[in-house]
Amino acid sequence: MTFAVEEINRNGILLPGVKLGYRILDNCVSSYWAQQVALSLVGGDTHSCNVTLSPPHAAVYGPPGAAAAGQPVPLLIGPISSTTTIVLSRLLGPLSVPLISYLASCPCLSDRRNFPNVFRTIPSDIYQARAMARLAIRFRWTWMGAVIVNKDYGRLAIQAFQEETRGKGVCLEFIETLLKETIVSDARRIALTIQASTARVILVFTWYTEIKKVFLELAKINVTGRQFLASEAWSTSDEILQDLDISKVASGVLGVAIRSSTIPGFENYLRSFHPSRRPDDEFLREFWEKEFGCSLGAKQSLAASLFSEKRSSQKVFLPLCSGTESLEGVQSHFTDISQLRAAYNVYLAVYAAAHALHSLLSCPDRESSPGNNSSRCSSPKDIKPTELLQHLNTLNFTTPQGEMFYFQGGDTPAKYDLINWQNTPEGSLRLVLIGRVDGFDLHLNESAIQWSTGSNEVPTSVCSESCPPGTRRATRKGEAVCCFDCIQCAEGEVSNQTDSLHCERCPYEFWSNAEQTACIPRQLDFLSFNETLGITLTTAAVSGAAVTTVVFLVFLYYRQTPMVRANNSELSFLLLLSLKLCFLCSLVFIGRPSVWSCRFQQAAFGISFVLCVSCLLVKTVVVLAVFRSARPGAGALMKWFGPGQQRGSVCLFTSIQIIICATWLTLSPPVPQWDLGFQGSKVTLECAMASVVGFSLVLGYIGLLACTSLLLAFLARKLPDNFNEAKLITFSMLIFCAVWIAFVPAYISSPGKYVVAVEIFAILASSYGLLLCMFAPKCFIILFRPEKNTKKHLMAR
Repeated sequence: MTFAVEEINRNGILLPGVKLGYRILDNCVSSYWAQQVALSLVGGDTHSCNVTLSPPHAAVYGPPGAAAAGQPVPLLIGPISSTTTIVLSRLLGPLSVPLISYLASCPCLSDRRNFPNVFRTIPSDIYQARAMARLAIRFRWTWMGAVIVNKDYGRLAIQAFQEETRGKGVCLEFIETLLKETIVSDARRIALTIQASTARVILVFTWYTEIKKVFLELAKINVTGRQFLASEAWSTSDEILQDLDISKVASGVLGVAIRSSTIPGFENYLRSFHPSRRPDDEFLREFWEKEFGCSLGAKQSLAASLFSEKRSSQKVFLPLCSGTESLEGVQSHFTDISQLRAAYNVYLAVYAAAHALHSLLSCPDRESSPGNNSSRCSSPKDIKPTELLQHLNTLNFTTPQGEMFYFQGGDTPAKYDLINWQNTPEGSLRLVLIGRVDGFDLHLNESAIQWSTGSNEVPTSVCSESCPPGTRRATRKGEAVCCFDCIQCAEGEVSNQTDSLHCERCPYEFWSNAEQTACIPRQLDFLSFNETLGITLTTAAVSGAAVTTVVFLVFLYYRQTPMVRANNSELSFLLLLSLKLCFLCSLVFIGRPSVWSCRFQQAAFGISFVLCVSCLLVKTVVVLAVFRSARPGAGALMKWFGPGQQRGSVCLFTSIQIIICATWLTLSPPVPQWDLGFQGSKVTLECAMASVVGFSLVLGYIGLLACTSLLLAFLARKLPDNFNEAKLITFSMLIFCAVWIAFVPAYISSPGKYVVAVEIFAILASSYGLLLCMFAPKCFIILFRPEKNTKKHLMAR
């Protein structure tokens, strides 16, 4: 502080014509004495507690000669304790005396309503807790432990840490508290907790004295490999760094530290100190005698007494100093300026006060019109704390190091160093700067970190391993959200992120890939000629058509034989033609559905089968008519069932089906459509029935003709004749009806392209049934029993 004051007083630009004065008093590590000291400073009383000067705990500014005159001062620097700062703020708040603390970091001091006169050159602890939370998130430490001091410092910090990590997958397995008063039992308990914990990263918000006890307990039970995150209260502690007993336990500590900076000229300033130039500086006197092992005379100092007490056998007094001793070349904690942290905060506090005073005392037009502006300018001898407080609130200046400085409310922008404790060849630990925190930005050199595990890989600290894409997290009942199981996404659902909480269902046109990580377009599926099922059905259809053609040729070749001429050979040939159409129409159902194929396949199917069943129905009616005409008085019956009438009946029955199909296909025809109801990796392209009524009428009409034919054939099955065709029609119609009755439930329940396969199977099965039942016996007689192919044999009863 004295260096900064002297540097400012030498500055011709800052506070020109004004010299700063100061007083440094000790608060005796007591809030009570801090109040006494503060009141004496702001009231102009020169008395304070009866102790010698020590490192500054409270500082004030005033014009030169303030110390001698007992003049009140308008501003205080310090104290270091947040608790004492709160007490002094309450005390001095009504007087509007500004306080600039360089180490009071309690978040509560950011409340301008309660602490309007408090300013700080150290950030609030909220920001270091947030920085540590970002480190945990960055390194994916989701399962951590915490050790905190059971005071506001620890409680508020861990609260800020949890708020920053809320919803980001970071959990605390335990939060252990400790107090200085019960440190022995607390340290032992915490060491055992850390040993038993599965968390490998431990967050610590305590003072260095408390965490050192914990480290010693961990060393006793040989607990190593834990990664500690240190708060600024102990992250730069030399007492822990130089202790070889705990170097293995504390190796790799990653911490947030008060940011450091250089102060040009400060080292030379320190090394120029000499008791002869500061005869009243008791602190320097004690340091000098202890450092050089000599006495400055006059009186036995505290350092000399301590030195002599070590030799209990005899009292030995230190020799007198020669006066040639110098701090040049001396390596000690006092002259080490490599880690200026709290000292730099003091330096900033002094400059903040100086710039506020400069702003308060500056009058742009003082020289040109002193009379008009004198009321707007304060006098160096009459500085009002209230006015100084206002200028501190609007402060904005550039430090000698080129850094912009200002207060946000009463706080300084959050800036920290990120440090790492690394091993040295001597076995102790050293601080290594690995990054910085600037507001919300984290700048980190990960490659420079030496981890507690001894490797270059970031240590893992999780309760459960991350769930890969294609799975989702399922929290275990009764456990923290960081403890979970990974469950594979169901088919049709995907997750493309690590640790996904939910599996997303794919859109209808898409399906999940094999890994359940992405939605891919469903494969278009239909009954094609290239697949096994399509080839099998095609072969069956072509074979049926070929067999029908062979039968047709056989009948054509033996058309003059009684077997062919019986029961109207013209209807037999028409029946064979219709059966061939039935076999061939099944081929229309195979292949990629199109607008015209969807319309043609149902029309071809309906008309072909009506033509076929109509022939059978007319044949059955003819059989009944023939036997009825044989009765007396019924000879005229056959004139209604001649060849012309038979052909007309078949055309009439078929025309009705043609009308039904034409009406259906005109009003609401089947159209190609994707079947998305069946959930799978494939989407079926099928001919959707826009009108179920039309399809039902087509099937219903076929069924009506088939049932009528079956009934009539059944009635005529026992008519006397050696070869009664009604028996063949009865069997063929039984098979036909059985196939199509079974078709309906199978058609409804079949998924995807198998609907088409069921319909083709029903067409082929019924066609084969009709072909075999109607023509197999006749072909057998024609080809293999020609002796039965005679009129006599057929007419035999």
